[in-house]
Amino acid sequence: MKWEEFIRITANMPVIETQILLAGISNPAPDKVQISRWQKSGKLIQVRRGVYLLAQTYRKSEFYEPYLAGLLKRPSYISLEKALEHHGLIPEAVMVYTSVTTKRPGRFLSPVGTFDYRHIKDSLFWGYNSVTVNRQTAFFASPEKALLDLFYLKRVPASLEYLQELRIQNAGKIDLGKLVTYAERFQKPGIMEFVGILEKHVSSSAHKEKTL
Repeated sequence: MKWEEFIRITANMPVIETQILLAGISNPAPDKVQISRWQKSGKLIQVRRGVYLLAQTYRKSEFYEPYLAGLLKRPSYISLEKALEHHGLIPEAVMVYTSVTTKRPGRFLSPVGTFDYRHIKDSLFWGYNSVTVNRQTAFFASPEKALLDLFYLKRVPASLEYLQELRIQNAGKIDLGKLVTYAERFQKPGIMEFVGILEKHVSSSAHKEKTL
């Protein structure tokens, strides 16, 4: 495959998956070698094996980083601090895309970002919604599930001090009824204690925000 043909096929693809691109080709080995050469020459950016982006010069369609996070490991959804940032619940910019998956945990370091994956059991893989940007669909934990995933997966302390360190803002976005319902589904000792402290903190924060 020549570069001109490759560009014609992929220019409008935000993310290039070689498994899909080369499907149906009886002998894809020469094309894989050529793709590797283009990557080494800077025409392609390798995110991980088999997943590439066109260099900015050749790209007609911008990729959506949350979509890329979901593509690198399926099934998965973005959660923990990155989801809290997405919902506007914490002020800090979170550079690492942390996702939850039922598959093996892992981390991908790439030129376009760091993608971290935490394992969760099948029975707790829920509480997320889809977001579509430029025809690229990503999945984010709801505010309530992101907070519970944070406590469950990072084993953070059930303390007011920790919640104050998070600097939760826009607390009105958190549905306290849903938070309790979700917490009960975890059936984990300590999580209801965390929720109790979180409820008080959220209620207090929401009241302060209304009076400002």
